[in-house]
Amino acid sequence: MQKSPSASSLGPGGLDLAQAFFKPIQNTNPPASTKRHTKISVIGVGNVGMAIAQTILTQDLADELALVDAKSDKLRGEMLDLQHAAAFLPRTKINASVDYSVTAGSDLCIVTAGARQNPGESRLNLLQRNVALFSNIIPPLAKYSPDSILLIVSNPVDVLTYVSWKLSGFPSNRVIGSGTNLDSSRFRFMIADHLDVNAQDVQAFIVGEHGDSSVALWSSISIGGVPVLSFLKNQQIAYEKQTLENIHKAVVESAYEVISLKGYTSWAIGYSVANLARSLLRDQRKIHPVSVLAKGFYGIDGGEVFLSLPAQLGRGGVLGVTNIHLTDEEVQRLRKSAETILEVQSQLGL
Repeated sequence: MQKSPSASSLGPGGLDLAQAFFKPIQNTNPPASTKRHTKISVIGVGNVGMAIAQTILTQDLADELALVDAKSDKLRGEMLDLQHAAAFLPRTKINASVDYSVTAGSDLCIVTAGARQNPGESRLNLLQRNVALFSNIIPPLAKYSPDSILLIVSNPVDVLTYVSWKLSGFPSNRVIGSGTNLDSSRFRFMIADHLDVNAQDVQAFIVGEHGDSSVALWSSISIGGVPVLSFLKNQQIAYEKQTLENIHKAVVESAYEVISLKGYTSWAIGYSVANLARSLLRDQRKIHPVSVLAKGFYGIDGGEVFLSLPAQLGRGGVLGVTNIHLTDEEVQRLRKSAETILEVQSQLGL
């Protein structure tokens, strides 16, 4: 499945036309060893996985893209569909297989695969099935790409990032969950919409669980470098806390709204994950709210738990967690969010 039928050996008797078409110049040396070949693997070719793959291709983030899924026909179809767009995209080698060996040598492995909830099935039972699924996904990825970074997108992302960390045996800096990176983008969009500014000029984070117990860090929001709440206070401009709570609630509910309208989310998470891939593989050292091992930060000490904190990302994975000042209320909410995730992990016996 790694090549489409149109390979380079189209000449008589299987003549390799690639060699016949080009005549090499004299006195050449092999390519310099410093030239880096970047490979990304995407596990799961559902709506989310393909949105991520498509965005990675259009943004020219990889020299090679490997796709893995259990459904061989759909997998090959998606591979061919992407390959047929080669004339409109940066040159990227695209492979696909049900065998995880296709991921060998990956710099970044992005996991989007996950079981779907059956009618009447409890969330806990669904999570147990996803944990079992990950036991068949993560070890092969670790085997074939022992130096890669694992980026988990499947939900519930915080628990499954913890599971991936345990199953892979990787150091915690190389296991990351997409976390609240997209939630924070939605947050920035809504604030920008309220103030009629560009969302890129809004600095704002949602942290904690990627879910109902997430925490909006209102105290650190700034617009063009101006701290918003401090500005309002200094200008004696009144605001209602409930207005802030309503914006955060809208952020939490926005994914449910998209799902109720179109059946799934895809494009925003595709851009979000590609944005993370760029920061990681190009050593951008940008700050992203992603799910990391949070024990020891902001008084979170109840156990090993992954949740979203503003983290600096680069070629080594998580380079550090940003020391953002939180109010006492924000710290308490963050700790409560950690307890929520730990309670779920305890039910699974993790």
